[in-house]
Amino acid sequence: MSHPVIKVLLVDDSAVIRGLMTQAINLDDQISVVGSAMHGQAALTWLNAHQADVVVLDVEMPVMDGISCLKQLRQSHPDLPVIMASSLTRAGAEITLQALDLGAAGCVAKPVASNAAEAIAQMAHDLLPLIKALVRNRQTDSQSLTQLQVRTTASPVKTPMVLVIGSSTGGPNALKTVLSALPEKFSLPILIAQHMPPLFTRTLAEHIQRDTGRPTSEAVDGALIERGHIYIAPGDYHMVVDKQNDRMVIRLNQEAPEHFCRPSVNPLYNSAANWYGSSVLAVMLTGMGDDGIEGARSISERQGYIIAQDEQSSVVWGMPGAIAKAGLANQVLPLRNIASELARLCSL
Repeated sequence: MSHPVIKVLLVDDSAVIRGLMTQAINLDDQISVVGSAMHGQAALTWLNAHQADVVVLDVEMPVMDGISCLKQLRQSHPDLPVIMASSLTRAGAEITLQALDLGAAGCVAKPVASNAAEAIAQMAHDLLPLIKALVRNRQTDSQSLTQLQVRTTASPVKTPMVLVIGSSTGGPNALKTVLSALPEKFSLPILIAQHMPPLFTRTLAEHIQRDTGRPTSEAVDGALIERGHIYIAPGDYHMVVDKQNDRMVIRLNQEAPEHFCRPSVNPLYNSAANWYGSSVLAVMLTGMGDDGIEGARSISERQGYIIAQDEQSSVVWGMPGAIAKAGLANQVLPLRNIASELARLCSL
């Protein structure tokens, strides 16, 4: 079945960036740039007269910036997916996290490549799958869970000792929902692989610490894994569990990306299964693609316990959907129910 062409509105005050993005999007004949605007006010005016399936919105612009525009878009076009495009700076990361909080569906980093061909290739790699995932997600008819092979188990075999979480598109908000709702007594160490660029992951760690009151940091190579702490894989690094002198530690590496991602959920899940066995609690939250599927298989084979977010509450039901469809999830739950189930599994 052929899909209708996806219509994109580009909003950026830089003609150069708009040009690069247009060339990147033109590489895919299923997506088309149907309009462009130099600031938020022009974008809102354009949308009053035309239709788009996705808006790619710059964070910093004159007249009306991305955040102000996003707030108005959420009111006037609540179902229109918005992707934030941000520079790879601390300020850009902070504003982007704020935008995701306000309902932006995803984010991409603006190209930092020195030549146009590299910049276009980077934009195509980051932007095209995201645009397609967000639009297809709205178009697909939901597959009812009765068709899925979902194992349900009352509780894990052993006492849980670690919680590992994978997330991608829509992940920052989903993480906030789950982690903020965990009871204070929940003391497992929490290791998270969220697909995000460098700098963004440090800002995410700061936001999570502020939202949860738990000690949260971007993971550091060789750090001891401590109870009650949250560790976020840094952008562009895989995070794995290792053992050193009878203590579990974090290792970071820059081995090849898996499922086009670094950090990937796979190395985290695989290493947790390897060292913690049936004491692993794993959660897969919203995200596109199927990163983490092999790692989930490792956890399942060692009788660890896996919860996948359900389709209705996911921004994109790619990663959790892949696990659910493969019959690897012990439970498939709405986002709002995951924290209480984690608490129950830890007998809290």
